[in-house]
Amino acid sequence: MELAAQIVVGLVAAIHFYILVLEMFLWRTDRVRATFGTTKEFAEQSATMAANQGLYNGFLATGLVYGLISDDLTFQVFFLACVAVAGIYGALTVTYRILFVQVIPAALGLLLVLLAA
Repeated sequence: MELAAQIVVGLVAAIHFYILVLEMFLWRTDRVRATFGTTKEFAEQSATMAANQGLYNGFLATGLVYGLISDDLTFQVFFLACVAVAGIYGALTVTYRILFVQVIPAALGLLLVLLAA
């Protein structure tokens, strides 16, 4: 159970590092605009906001990685809960797809971490 928890926590961290890259560095590219359903104009206008969001995703990922490296379950639980809450908010306000990208993996990781404790 502990190994499964570590794998899922690592996966959630990787997802959020990937989101950091998309939002901070690739926001204006055709591929990312298609992924997020944005126009070229919107991507230009919102690039600073997207970079800020990407930075926050990086903080979430870093907290999860620290929790894994230090074997600190408190960090893992806290940051998985943050990801889940942010994902729920995003699913309610932006797109339901965020449930599948953020909420479900974070909730699964949270369940596994708590069961392995």
